[in-house]
Amino acid sequence: MLLAIIAGLITLVVLVAGVIVFFNVRSSRTEQHAKSSLRYAAIKTVGVSAEAPKTAQGARPTHVQEGGAPGAAPAESLRSRFMAVFVLFAVVFGSLTAKLWSLQILQGEQYRRQADENQYTIVRTPAPRGIIYDRNGVALVSNRSSLTVLADAEVASDRDVLLRLSALLGLPYGVVRQRAQDTTGGVQSQRVIASDVDLRQVAFISEHQDAFPGVTTENRTDRVYPYGSLAAHALGYVQTVSELDLENVAEGRDLEMGDMVGKTGVEQAYENLLAGDHGQRQLVADAEGNVRQVVSEIAPSKGNDVYLTIDAKVQTAADQILKEAIAPNGSIGSGSGTAAAIVCIDVTNGEIIAMSSYPTYDPADFVHGISEERYAAYNDNEYHPLNDRVIAGEYAAGSTYKAFTGLAGLEYGFATADSYWTCTGEWTGFGSEYPQHCWDLNGHGTLDLRQGVVVSCDTVFYEIAKSFYENRNTVGEDAMQNVIKEFGFGKETGVDLAGERVGRVPTPQWKREYYTDAPEEQAWLPGDSSNMVIGQGNVLVTPMQLAVAYGGVATGKLLKPHIFKEARNSEGNVVLSAQTEETGVPNIEEQYYAYMRDALHGVATEEEAVSALWSEVGISAAAKTGTAEVDGKEDFALFACYAPYEEPKYAIACVIEEGKGGSSTAAPAAVKLMDAALKALDGTLDTEPAVITA
Repeated sequence: MLLAIIAGLITLVVLVAGVIVFFNVRSSRTEQHAKSSLRYAAIKTVGVSAEAPKTAQGARPTHVQEGGAPGAAPAESLRSRFMAVFVLFAVVFGSLTAKLWSLQILQGEQYRRQADENQYTIVRTPAPRGIIYDRNGVALVSNRSSLTVLADAEVASDRDVLLRLSALLGLPYGVVRQRAQDTTGGVQSQRVIASDVDLRQVAFISEHQDAFPGVTTENRTDRVYPYGSLAAHALGYVQTVSELDLENVAEGRDLEMGDMVGKTGVEQAYENLLAGDHGQRQLVADAEGNVRQVVSEIAPSKGNDVYLTIDAKVQTAADQILKEAIAPNGSIGSGSGTAAAIVCIDVTNGEIIAMSSYPTYDPADFVHGISEERYAAYNDNEYHPLNDRVIAGEYAAGSTYKAFTGLAGLEYGFATADSYWTCTGEWTGFGSEYPQHCWDLNGHGTLDLRQGVVVSCDTVFYEIAKSFYENRNTVGEDAMQNVIKEFGFGKETGVDLAGERVGRVPTPQWKREYYTDAPEEQAWLPGDSSNMVIGQGNVLVTPMQLAVAYGGVATGKLLKPHIFKEARNSEGNVVLSAQTEETGVPNIEEQYYAYMRDALHGVATEEEAVSALWSEVGISAAAKTGTAEVDGKEDFALFACYAPYEEPKYAIACVIEEGKGGSSTAAPAAVKLMDAALKALDGTLDTEPAVITA
C-alpha cells in the first residue's frame, strides 16, 4: 500500500512539472510575440526591396500581415507550437514511464504473487454420507452408486458439445445448457449434467473424449431408504443445501453449494457425524476461467456410520400396527381414528426401541428436491403427514394423567389406602350449580383410590382435586401441579431429535399470563382443578412425555430418551457412544409408588377389555387407559403401559386421534407393540424389516 502511494506521488510530481514547463514556454513565446508586434507598429517607413515594383509615385508597396506582424512571424508561431507538443509528449511519456516503474519495480512482486494465486483454483467435490443402521446392523438409510456426467465450466459455451450431450443422454438441449451454466457449486466447479446414466452412455463418452472435451463421468452416491417410509419421522430426510444453511453453518462443519444436508430427524440431529469430508481438485485456469489442467486431486472421505437404538423388526411392527389401525384398506377413515403416534422406550437406559407416527411420508421424495405438487400434497393434507406426532403432537392426557394426580393425592394425604368415595355418576362437590359427571353415568358406587384407578372413576379424582383447591392456602396453589411436573410434564424430555414440544401443565400463574388481555378469565376456578385432575381442560402432553413418565412410575427415576446408540468411522471403530442420562428423581415415597404400581397392574389384570389383551400375549404389565375430549372431534384414545410388571423393561405410550375409546383402539396397538418388543428381546420375534408405504 505504501509503495502504491509513493508511485502515485511520483507520477503526480512529473505531471505537475510538465504542466509548469509547458505554460512557462508558452508564456515566454507569447511575450516575445507581443513585443515584436508593438515594434513593427511604430515604424513610419518601411524599406523596399529592389525587386518590388514601383507605384505611380515611384514608391514600392509594403506588405504587412493582419495584426501588424511582419512576414517573418509565422515561423516563430510554428516553433512555439512544436515546443508545446514536445512538452505534452514528454509529460505523457514521463507519466507512463513512472507508472511502469511503479508496476514493475515497486509493486512487481505483489502482482506476481497475485497472478500465481489466480492461476490455481481449488474445487471441492462432495463426500458420501454415513449409513444409518438400526441397533442390530440393519441399514435403514444407505447410499447407492450413481453414474454421473459432469462438465467443466467452458462446456457451457460449446454448442456442439451440448448438442452431442443432448442427443446421447436423451435430454432437451435447453436442459443440458441450463445445467452446464449452473454455477451454484462454484465458478470453476464441474456441473452435474445428468445422474443415474446408463453404463453404455458413460462408456461412449469415455471412448469418444475428443467429441466431448471438458466432459467427464464420475461414480457418485445418492441417499436411499431401502424400507420406504419405515421410521420416516425418526430418520428424517436430506435436501440440497440452501442459502440459509450456508449462512448458519455449525462450527467445524464445512458446507458447499450442492451438498446434501439433513433437514429433519436423525439426518439433521447427527449431521456433523454423517457428513463426510469434501475432496479437493486443484486446477489451473486461464484468464477466462477455463480449466486447463488438474494439478492434484484428493478423494472425498465418507461420513461416520450412525447406529441407532431402534430395532428394525420392532419398528416395522409399530408402523404396521398404526397403519392397520387407521387405514387397513389403504385409506384413512377405513379403520379407527384419523392419525396416531406410538413410542416404545427402554426404561433401564432411555433407548428408543421404536417410534412411529401415522400418516407418514416417503423420505426419498426430498432427496433430489421435492416437486411443488408433492410438497403441497404433504402440507395441504388435513392429517399433516410430515408432523412427528411422537415428539411434537400435543394432546389432552385423559385418564392416563390419573397415575400422577393420584400420586399427588397420596403424597399430600388427600388420598390414602383407607380413603373411600361414593360415585353416583354425577358429582356436585363444587356446588349443585356446577355439576360434573363421571364417564360412567350410572356411577361406580363406593370405592377406594386403587379401584378408582382400575375403573378410571372420575368422581374419585374430582374429590382429590377438591381437597387441593380447598387447601390451596396451606399446601400452595400449585401443589398438585408440582408433583405432576416432577415426572417431566411441561418441559422437554431432552430427546435427541429436533422439534420437540413441551406440552402444558396449567397453573394459576399460567392462566393469569395466558389471559393477560382478558382479565375476567384470569382467575383460577374450582373447575380448573377438577378438569386438570382427570387430564382434561388445558392439559397437554406428548406421547414421548407420557412414555418417559410411565417409565418414571415403573423405576422411580426419569431417563433422557435417545435414539442415537453409537457412531463408527470408516475403519469400523466406535468414535462416539450414547450414555444413559438421568434427568430427574421424583420426590415420591416408595410406599406410594408401590400403591400406584399395584393399581396400574390392576388395570392390566382386572379391567375386562384390557386384561383380555394382556392375557392373549401372556404378558404381566401395568397400564392405564385414557379417553380425551376434543372440541369438534371424536374422542381421542390414549394408552400407557410398562412391562414386565415385576421387572420393568419397556414403557409404551399410544395416542389415536378420534379413536374414541382408549381400551378399544389405543390399548390393542400398545399391547401388540409390547409383545413385539419383548419377543425381539429374547429373539423370538418373527417379524422381519419390511418396506412401509406412505
